[in-house]
Amino acid sequence: MLIGSSELIIKKSKFIGLLYEIETEEKAKLILDNLKKEHIKARHIPYAYVLENTARKSDDKEPHNTAGIQLFNLLNINNLNHHLLVVVRYYGGTKLGASNLLRAYLNAGKLAIENRQN
Repeated sequence: MLIGSSELIIKKSKFIGLLYEIETEEKAKLILDNLKKEHIKARHIPYAYVLENTARKSDDKEPHNTAGIQLFNLLNINNLNHHLLVVVRYYGGTKLGASNLLRAYLNAGKLAIENRQN
């Protein structure tokens, strides 16, 4: 279930942060599959999720450690077990560089968590 979201525009790239409550790894995979179909023109859809003793993260072809690890750390810092944090990126035509990408994913994730309804 979607419980938080955010949207940032940075140098014409759009970053959509989405926070879901999940119970199983299968549910996380289903949400990710649906997001890929819904946002077919998105360039990247990095994510992280934590389920008790299972955790996964992906940069989805962004430079190493610019997206997935940031989202994973946000889940851990906020004690969000049984949650999936995703950021959908639509490329705006300007390369942001690794440090700007890292900040963009971090901020989109933070805002999605801050905007959650419990």
